[in-house]
Amino acid sequence: MPKIRAEKKSRVHNEIAKQGIMFNKSFGQHILKNPLIIQSMVEKAAVRPTDIILEIGPGTGNMTIKLLEKSKKVVACEVDPRMVAELQKRVQGTPYQAKLQVLIGDVLKADLPFFDLCVANVPYQISSPLVFKLLLHRPLFRCAVLMFQREFAERLVAKPGDKLYCRLSINTQLLARVDMLMKVGKNNFRPPPKVESNVVRIEPRNPPPPINYQEWDGLTRIAFIRKNKTLSAAFKQSTVLSMLEKNYKLHCSLNNKLLPEEFDIKKMVNDILHKANAENNRARSMDIDDFINLLHAFNAKGIHFT
Repeated sequence: MPKIRAEKKSRVHNEIAKQGIMFNKSFGQHILKNPLIIQSMVEKAAVRPTDIILEIGPGTGNMTIKLLEKSKKVVACEVDPRMVAELQKRVQGTPYQAKLQVLIGDVLKADLPFFDLCVANVPYQISSPLVFKLLLHRPLFRCAVLMFQREFAERLVAKPGDKLYCRLSINTQLLARVDMLMKVGKNNFRPPPKVESNVVRIEPRNPPPPINYQEWDGLTRIAFIRKNKTLSAAFKQSTVLSMLEKNYKLHCSLNNKLLPEEFDIKKMVNDILHKANAENNRARSMDIDDFINLLHAFNAKGIHFT
């Protein structure tokens, strides 16, 4: 039995070596090899012939070719120059060459161009920052069909009260509608990753909610530090209180307001929580409306989270 396994392993390595590419684990490189899953992801994106598509981590171009067949243009972001060379070699001399634009470098540091759709097998270590880079990008795109590590995908769609419900869940769902599309086993990749994957569809809310996202993010950061504790306990922490006090004093000076006599940030915060009937609420079971109401209650009293 071990001999058969060893032979299979060496066959896989030889196959990769034939392409002249050794996959770089630090880039999270796992090439999606199953054409049915690639086809399904492209179909779920509902590509139009006029669409500009952003693809992140195109690898050797298995999905890129399918996207080029259906769209006006594909902008592929790739950090590994060897993969870029492989991709460009693949389209050279074909009608697709003129439709492909390659951006070499870290997508998190790049200025993204305009795009209608984003389709990607996302390198898992950049999942969270990438989701918010896309959702805060303007102008808004139509939708994204993205493959993530299964637990990350489940966090994206988790609802209040679910075990996996967290700050990622509520921050994403404020800005977008998120749907689970399909499960993808690890054997659909070369080399297979250690975890299972899921594909999700993310559709930005258009127009976006009329909320300062930095303020919102600051509030949910405090509430979810200990998602099972009450808000009253979360807001008692000295680091939280000193940050809110600093922000309140800045708000007063910018608006030519005198600081109230015997000012006490702790009492002020407790009063706001009490009047909003929120002191005994726990982040794990609060929905978007609960947090919007709480943010308005704090902002109305001049307390800000940025």
